[in-house]
Amino acid sequence: MAGSLAKTAREALQLWLGHLAQERRASPRTVEAYAHAGQRYIGFLERHRGESLSLSDMGGITAGEIRAFLAHLRQGDHPLSPRSMSQALSAIRTFHRFLDRRHDTPNPYLAIVRGPRVKPSAPRPITEDQARGLLAEPGLDPDREDWEAARDAAVLTLLYGCGLRISEAMSLKRSDAPLPAAMRITGKGSKTRMVPVLPAVQTAIAAYLAELPYALGPDDALFRAKRGGPLSPRHVQATVQTLRGRLGLPASATPHALRHSFATHLLGAGADLRSIQELLGHASLSTTQRYADVDAESLLSAYASAHPHA
Repeated sequence: MAGSLAKTAREALQLWLGHLAQERRASPRTVEAYAHAGQRYIGFLERHRGESLSLSDMGGITAGEIRAFLAHLRQGDHPLSPRSMSQALSAIRTFHRFLDRRHDTPNPYLAIVRGPRVKPSAPRPITEDQARGLLAEPGLDPDREDWEAARDAAVLTLLYGCGLRISEAMSLKRSDAPLPAAMRITGKGSKTRMVPVLPAVQTAIAAYLAELPYALGPDDALFRAKRGGPLSPRHVQATVQTLRGRLGLPASATPHALRHSFATHLLGAGADLRSIQELLGHASLSTTQRYADVDAESLLSAYASAHPHA
């Protein structure tokens, strides 16, 4: 058993990081971030107690000590933002769960520690012209086969024209096409919503299917990869990354930014928040309210740049 191999907190930390990398297949960046958080945590506790920590000591770390560590992160030489502090606390919780399950060293105090309140980041939409450029750019790549260019254009048009998440677009089946004037989408929490389908979206999907070299069954995924398998969200993300590089767009121009842009551009054209909430499938109107804040910011920015006395 892994727990028999560790006697100190630092030894247990190394076993945890190995577990993340080898068993959980976490990315190197995630392992690096968790290692940094774990080392800072144990280092702080050892300075606080004035001694090295054994494995059994980790079960007795008090809520006060954990809060003191969070305060240290907030007030140290390199203070962390509330979001970064929340991520550090999440790493610590994961570490203690590992100690509980693999080393029989539970910590009952961690459950009563609350992390900092994190303000949701504002959506970062792209402009209408930038969206048009992204949708048109796949067809201008001479190195892509016609059907792949048509597929990428169809996916991006679907994300922007219907405000879908990538996972929702990738869940469409061959039997869903040709797309109707309105389609039922199942989103987060298995919540369903009706989404209107613009003629431009229908046309893009039809153009892709006309070029598609693979025969699909009714239950097969609508969007296919180069070798015929289902298209992955990672491919869509990589495609947009390439396109935004060619167009000189900011790093915030992601596939999900097309969903943000769908909502923001509708709001700017006069749509009400409640309707946008239904179209996006948000459970709470407060989530949709963030788009009103973004639209107000863009309005003030346009005023400041255009008014002669600004």
